[in-house]
Amino acid sequence: MVVIKVIWIAFQILIGYNLVLPILLYLLYKLKKKPQILASAPAEADYAIIVTAYEWVTAIPDVVASILKLNYSNYIIYVVADKCDISSLHFTDERVVILRPEETLAGNVRSHFYAINRFKRAHERLTIIDSDNLVEPEYLNELNKLFNQGFDAVQGIREAKNLDSTYACLDAARDIYYHFYDGKILFQVGSSATLAGSGMAFTTQLYRQALEHRDVSGAGFDKVLQAAIIGSNKRIAFTDKAVVWDEKTTHSDQLVKQRARWINTWFKYFKYGFTLLGKSVSNFSFNQFLFGLILLRPPLFIFLILSVFCMLANVFISWVAVALWLLAFMLFVLGFYISLAKSDTDKRIYQSLVNIPKFIYFQILSLLKARRANQHSVATRGTGAEPVKNEKP
Repeated sequence: MVVIKVIWIAFQILIGYNLVLPILLYLLYKLKKKPQILASAPAEADYAIIVTAYEWVTAIPDVVASILKLNYSNYIIYVVADKCDISSLHFTDERVVILRPEETLAGNVRSHFYAINRFKRAHERLTIIDSDNLVEPEYLNELNKLFNQGFDAVQGIREAKNLDSTYACLDAARDIYYHFYDGKILFQVGSSATLAGSGMAFTTQLYRQALEHRDVSGAGFDKVLQAAIIGSNKRIAFTDKAVVWDEKTTHSDQLVKQRARWINTWFKYFKYGFTLLGKSVSNFSFNQFLFGLILLRPPLFIFLILSVFCMLANVFISWVAVALWLLAFMLFVLGFYISLAKSDTDKRIYQSLVNIPKFIYFQILSLLKARRANQHSVATRGTGAEPVKNEKP
């Protein structure tokens, strides 16, 4: 009986700390002195901008047009059109290179290295953009500010390009929460930002070292990449000034398929958290320790459901425990509100929050489909009728 009680308490702690961790990180962030971001150096670093498309190139002209408006000159755009009909793509700017693989690659990393192996020159840095993204004119200049601080990896921020449905707004709210805590706060307290699949940049050397000898299939290449970077005890910087506009999920069927792949990815790669925790002990690395904890954290809706289960179970066991769970939930809600309040959050996102239960319902459906998630097409749908986006993490 004592053993069962200890196991039950340990289980609750493993689930419950996820509710209070955001507010604890925020308090640490408020206490910690903020690093100064220096201005970019005058010389322009040479960038390869890799845009990946799978099956559909409908949005490619728009993303290329936005990139060509960058307040920057030293770059080349490599569009990898995997399993695509490129007859409609015509660009006169010599900085745009269209690559059509002879055989289907069906993978982000394969597409990236297809481009890397065909670089027109030895680019110092590379940045990865989805085929449905748009970039702000200062995107590369803002990335440079972090690279000039000595970082080899930088994650920008992905803002919502569309808020035309409840699902898009809730998807955007989720992104704001993760960008705030897993991006800005983690980096500012001395750890690393998590990678978001696009809007991220690396020295070419680091990217090759991390992934060149790995064949990462399906979703989750960013999970493997960030684990390799943090495993070498480097930090991933974050800037909310390097803005990429990202297409948000608009339909429930799209949401279920997309989240099923993401959930599958967590179950596949959360083991890296244990690896980093082990390395953090031998290396005395706060960066690896905190990042390891983040990798072990289940998807948001999973630990929320498990937390509700624990609280309800304690109605029959301990009212003190029920009170503690209620307090933890209140701290989580406060932390979630802080992430929205401290970000430039559209009022439509606030209005959509009443539909969170419906959003969680579809995530539960995603969980049921997660095992077969990689059997779904790697292209997801934008606001139109055609798939326009590569697989995301």
